[in-house]
Amino acid sequence: MRVLLINPNTNRATTETMAAIARAADPSARVDGATVASGAPLLVDEALLAQGARAVVDLAHAMDFAAYDGAIVAAFGDPGLASARAICPVPMVGIAEAGMGEAAAGGRRFVVVTTTTHLVGAIERRAAAYGHAATFAGVRLTEGDIHALMADPAALETALAQACERAIAEDGAQAIVIGGGPLATAARALVARFAVPIVEPIPAAMRLLRERTRLSG
Repeated sequence: MRVLLINPNTNRATTETMAAIARAADPSARVDGATVASGAPLLVDEALLAQGARAVVDLAHAMDFAAYDGAIVAAFGDPGLASARAICPVPMVGIAEAGMGEAAAGGRRFVVVTTTTHLVGAIERRAAAYGHAATFAGVRLTEGDIHALMADPAALETALAQACERAIAEDGAQAIVIGGGPLATAARALVARFAVPIVEPIPAAMRLLRERTRLSG
């Protein structure tokens, strides 16, 4: 399986980090990263998420998908997914779609833990759109300035872990999704720290894409 991982923000280092995590999740797959040409290096509010959506659609229009078996939109709001999917000739999945789907499996009550205060509404709408209203227990946010956290991997991991602890203790989370493509490295570090499943959305997207390419083939 050859996969195109689309980063809806303009940070090329983030693209490569996410692509490397996708490769590790499915070593038999070939994963190429693609960074959108315009927008912002971090999607922290709904206006920037909308910019990312437009950039994803522009990339999809310009892309030759003939060499690919599937594609991933690797930002947690799944920006541009529906429109890009409509013009993409191969299966395309979003990391929120995949992460929430895994977290909700078996009717588990799940929480999204993230850093982006101004995207809570967008995450809530995604959960409802994907049919998880009955199991979605809300969003838990990290404390502290998002830009400072993103510049300090140790502080980011600590802040996410604290939010996970609150999600379990106060929200009754039976599973947690770490909500954000740029949070992928921290998400990986958190998996072994909790008794409840911590869902990494990029590996979840690889698994969902593998299943959809199998069904489409």
